[in-house]
Amino acid sequence: MLDPARLDDAGVLARLRQSSAVREIHDRIDDQVEELLRCLTPEDPFSSHSRERAVADAMGGRPDAYGRWVWYPWSGRLVHVLAEEEFRLVRTDRNRDKITREQQQVLLRRRVGVIGLSVGSSAALALAMEGVGGAFRLADFDRVGLSNLNRLQAGVHELGVEKSVLCARRLYELDPYLDIEVFREGVTEDTIGDFFAAPDGRDGLDLVVEECDTVWVKVAAREHARRRQVPVLMETNDRGLLDIERFDLEPDRPLFHGRAGEVSADDVRHLDRAESIRFLLTIVDERRLSPAMTDALTRVGNSLSSWPQLASGVMLGSALIADTARRILLGEPLPSGRHSIDLPTLVSDGQAPQTPLGASR
Repeated sequence: MLDPARLDDAGVLARLRQSSAVREIHDRIDDQVEELLRCLTPEDPFSSHSRERAVADAMGGRPDAYGRWVWYPWSGRLVHVLAEEEFRLVRTDRNRDKITREQQQVLLRRRVGVIGLSVGSSAALALAMEGVGGAFRLADFDRVGLSNLNRLQAGVHELGVEKSVLCARRLYELDPYLDIEVFREGVTEDTIGDFFAAPDGRDGLDLVVEECDTVWVKVAAREHARRRQVPVLMETNDRGLLDIERFDLEPDRPLFHGRAGEVSADDVRHLDRAESIRFLLTIVDERRLSPAMTDALTRVGNSLSSWPQLASGVMLGSALIADTARRILLGEPLPSGRHSIDLPTLVSDGQAPQTPLGASR
C-alpha cells in the first residue's frame, strides 16, 4: 500500500513503474472520485459544476498523487484506489440502508476467523464483500486441487496454490485495506492459541466460521471459542444446514448443541476414518441429511473419493453465514440453534420427492 504523498512511498512507486515486475497499471481514480461525490451528495454531486471540474477540484489538480497505489505482486498489477475512509464509504455505499453507515463502521471493526477454506473461502469472500469484518484470520493446510474447482472460486492457473493464500489474495483484491492473517499450516495444537488471540497484543476474534473436515479441529476450535466466549457458525453444505453456537452468550453451552455429549479434543484425537465419519454423522444428525449425502457417506473411500459438495450449496451456505454473522456482530438477539434451508423442498414441483440417483432404495 503506497501513499504517493510520502517521500519513501513515492520512491518505491517510481521504481515499481520502471520495473519489469509491473505487468499492468490500472488507474481509474477519476471514476472512483466521481462515485465518491455521488455518494456524499447524491442530490447535487458536482455542486452545479461539470463532472470534469468537480472531480479535478476534489483531487486538488493532482490525480497521480491522490489516494493510494496498491501493488499486487502475484498478478503484477499496480492499482490506483481511494484512501481508506473514502474507499470504504464508496465500496459499501450500496449496502445502505440494509446496513447503515454507522452499522458498517461497527462491522469493519470486527475480526473474523475462518477455519477450512474450501467452503470457508466462499464464506470469507461473502463476509468481506458485505463489509462484515475488517480483519480476518484464515486457516487451512491444503492446496487447491483440480477437484476443488467444482466449488472453489479459482482458476486452473492457481492449481497447487495454498488455499489460505488464495483466499487472502481474493480478499485483498476486493479490499486492499483489510487486515488479514494467514495460518498456512491450518489450526494445530501449536497454532490454535495464536489463531484465537495473537500474542502480540492484537485483538482476539469476534466470531469464528468453522468449515473444516478434521474432527479434532472442530472440537478444539469450539473449546477455545467457548473459553474465550466467541460465537461459532458452521454450514454443513447439505440442505443448507446452519449451526449457531452462541458461546458469547452461553459460556457453559455444550459443544455441538450437546449432540456429542461431553466430548473433548483429546477424546477424538486418534479416531480412525470410520470413527470420524460416525462422529460427524452424530453431530449433524444423520436423519436430517439429504438421501444423496447419507448414501455417499457409506461409500466414501470405496466408490467415492470424498463426500459430495456442489457450488450451489456452497454459495447458499456463504449467504447464510454472512447474513447470520452480520446480525450477531450487530448485537441482534439471535440465539443458538440449528436451521435448515432446503432448496429442493422450498422450490419444488409439488410432487413427492424422487429418490436421488445413486441413493439406496
